[in-house]
Amino acid sequence: MVNSNADALGIIFPNSYDSLVPELVSERLMASIPFAGRYRMVDFILSSMVNCGIDNISIIVRENYHSLMDHLGSGREWDLARKNGGLNIFPPFAEKGIKVYTGRVEALASVLPFLREQKEKYVVMADTNIAANFDFKALIEAHVKSSADVTAVYAEEKIPESARKTDVVKDLYYTLNIDNGRVKKIYMNSQKEGIQNYSMNVYVIDRELLIDQIHTAFVRGYAYFERDILAPQLEKLNVRAYKYDRYFARINDMKSYFDENMKLLDDKNLDALFEGNPIYTKIRDDNPTRYINGAKGKNVLVADGCVIEGEVENCILFRGVKIAKGAKVKNCVLMQDTVVEEGARLEYVITDKNVTITVGKELYGTDSFQVYVAKYQTV
Repeated sequence: MVNSNADALGIIFPNSYDSLVPELVSERLMASIPFAGRYRMVDFILSSMVNCGIDNISIIVRENYHSLMDHLGSGREWDLARKNGGLNIFPPFAEKGIKVYTGRVEALASVLPFLREQKEKYVVMADTNIAANFDFKALIEAHVKSSADVTAVYAEEKIPESARKTDVVKDLYYTLNIDNGRVKKIYMNSQKEGIQNYSMNVYVIDRELLIDQIHTAFVRGYAYFERDILAPQLEKLNVRAYKYDRYFARINDMKSYFDENMKLLDDKNLDALFEGNPIYTKIRDDNPTRYINGAKGKNVLVADGCVIEGEVENCILFRGVKIAKGAKVKNCVLMQDTVVEEGARLEYVITDKNVTITVGKELYGTDSFQVYVAKYQTV
């Protein structure tokens, strides 16, 4: 891990965009959705912050956070089990007066006393619906060099159709009008076609400025950082844009979750996501994956602890998945400890954790609509 500390603290919002994947968040939040075989979505942002020297990281949870707390523990795997700084998890009812927040303003208002006590000059804020190996040190350096009040990260991409159909109130997404590096206008839920400057909801801001802005906004009953603080003050605040041009995965709905996992079967994409600094995750002591005599595997990403006796093609298998003899699995994402029994046939299926597909069962989805089997279910 990088030892040099950045003069910044991190704040992560793990519940943002939960409503985009209701099937996956019935018992968890966006941050703890399994991704890429052995990781959770939060691992990417959290590891990126740690790798860049940010060792004071707070996670402001809203609901369904028990799985996240189980995954993160004390933060030991990320070297965040510390007396000073380290990993802080703020439950929604941790203090008197805190309510379940709807936007970043309310979330940050609930931890204002904590923010006032910190010593770091800058705050880095991020959601967890994006998996990226992010260089936060370069972002902070660009922020300082430009003398910006706020730096907003964006990527040039098309707005997915699933995002256009989201709830106007709950699931705001933002596109930026940029002139010579400065954000001139912020559009909310734009319906414009073609390539857009699509915000990644990652920001750097001076800590004292953030405290002042959140205090003022909360008193006025505002809820959203971008809509209620940044957008009305673009003439007053120097909001700079920072283009992210490396590989990343953005989860917008179940199909994008499936597609972004499957993209990692291409070595080029896998290497692009994991190149450079390592991504850390909770350790699970498992045996290496075993391929029993007669097993067939083609173009698969397989985590440790799996036992494969049947046929697997174009699949992502998480830890502890078992494929019995005679079973055929193709174009599937099977989460931790899924069991596929003898003679079963699966194609375009997503199984949650601890699912059992019994003997001889057949489940078929399509490339555009995958069959989803919920956690602990037996089919």
